[in-house]
Amino acid sequence: MAKPHELTVSQAAQQIRDKSLSPVELAQSLLDRIENTDKDLQAWVTIDREEVLSNAKELEAEAKLGKSRGLLHGVPVGLKDIFYTAGMKTAAGSKVYADFVPDFDATSVAKIKAAGGIILGKAVTTEFATSDPSPTYNPWNFEHTPGGSSSGSSVAVASRTVGAALGSQTGGSTCRPAAYNGIVGLKATYGRISRYGVVPVSWSLDHVGILVRTVDDAALMLQVMSGEDANDPGSASQPVPDFLEQMARRSTPPRIGVVSQYYSETSTPEVWAHTQEVVRKLAGAGAEVVELGLPDSFNTAHSVQRIVMNVECASFHEQFHATQAEKYGPRVRAGMEMGMLIPATKYLQAQRLRRQFRQDMVRMVGQVDAVMTPTTPAPAPKDRNTTGDASFQSPWTSCGLPTVTIPSGLSKDGMPLGVQFGGLPFEEGSLLGVAKWCETVLGVQLSPPNYS
Repeated sequence: MAKPHELTVSQAAQQIRDKSLSPVELAQSLLDRIENTDKDLQAWVTIDREEVLSNAKELEAEAKLGKSRGLLHGVPVGLKDIFYTAGMKTAAGSKVYADFVPDFDATSVAKIKAAGGIILGKAVTTEFATSDPSPTYNPWNFEHTPGGSSSGSSVAVASRTVGAALGSQTGGSTCRPAAYNGIVGLKATYGRISRYGVVPVSWSLDHVGILVRTVDDAALMLQVMSGEDANDPGSASQPVPDFLEQMARRSTPPRIGVVSQYYSETSTPEVWAHTQEVVRKLAGAGAEVVELGLPDSFNTAHSVQRIVMNVECASFHEQFHATQAEKYGPRVRAGMEMGMLIPATKYLQAQRLRRQFRQDMVRMVGQVDAVMTPTTPAPAPKDRNTTGDASFQSPWTSCGLPTVTIPSGLSKDGMPLGVQFGGLPFEEGSLLGVAKWCETVLGVQLSPPNYS
């Protein structure tokens, strides 16, 4: 029988509804797990044990009476340390925000609480969710990067100290660390989840990310947090469907688009061979696999994403940089200072190219049920001074289409590998249905050897 800390979010929520698991038992198990493992992993930065257990007791009392606040009743969730949480320090991994304590919750945090979720604590982020490495260790091998910027959230989920954690993605900060740590990462369509109360990198590019261990859990978390928010100008007005029901509709093998162009030449031979083996397994199970070509606008997608990110990062940090530049890490500072030098005309041209690229990607993806690529060009680098290569995520982030990564195996060095699926805007239910079908066919569930 699984220990409470080993349960997925869906399993824990079901057991709490069945009254076979108490919220206090679950919370205590996770807190004990953190106590026993996090001195080595350094995935967590702020936890209020008394508040966690107090909330768990309140929710347990309600559960005993047959009451439920929602899909997450009694289930703890971790937050990347850029999500405003009332009364809890939100330092964004930076000396600049070292003592910042918000007086309100981010919309996504408020929705988790409204659904009965317990905020377990804040997970480590790279500074301001950019590329200066965090102190967190990869549980598969301490010599390898855990990725970033959602390093703490990914490691916390992989090491079984929480079932779900929020991340963010401006380039590749959710799906890349998910792949490096052997878990599932979801970046929904731009605007699907409100960013209100999330410390920004780039208003045009930022997405709230979901880090979990199964596709079912990704759908559940998306259900809880989705919806229009008047406080977020980038929030989408599309109605929120039943993602879990849409995902469950996928009973037949999907039509999957595979892109060899760019991805085959950019991946290591091992990763590309592994991806081809995954394609063969899916085709063997009945999937229709078709080769797709990238649009011409893909050629500028990476440069355009960097221009927009650097300029908008500079815009947000300008007031702090003027008086506290020395407090920033070298990479986040270099990025924003580069952004300060980019003329407005170039920024506007980049935004125009982004719009064209989005249209082109919608046309490409519309030919299939989902597009599959390797999640990363290589396994997590054996280098803790990097967060890894985001080049396989940043085009998807720039065009705002939804993506999900699932674990697909191990490298010859024993590091996790993943495959990434992209779908049409606001068709996350369909995309998750494809990902779940592939997850079932592949049958890959990864767990770090020393943190199972």
